[in-house]
Amino acid sequence: MQLARVIGDVVATRKDPGFDGTKLLLLQPIAADGQNVGRTLVAVDSVGAGVGETVFFVRGKEAGFPFHPTEMPADAGIVGIVDQPQIFTK
Repeated sequence: MQLARVIGDVVATRKDPGFDGTKLLLLQPIAADGQNVGRTLVAVDSVGAGVGETVFFVRGKEAGFPFHPTEMPADAGIVGIVDQPQIFTK
């Protein structure tokens, strides 16, 4: 799992029928300290996330698991919303 900030909605007038009824969001991957890392990406939302929230996302085959038994043609999927991050130091 990786952390990301939701930075936008993706609106598509035509898309694969496998995405019918799902929400697509634009993510900016972030490090544990909140700094941007990597390139933005589009992910399918399985948890009801919104713009401005910090989320957990997965890549690859696991992105479609929350929609089982439907086969979701996704490379990235949001699987959790971060309520409050806590960083522990020694």
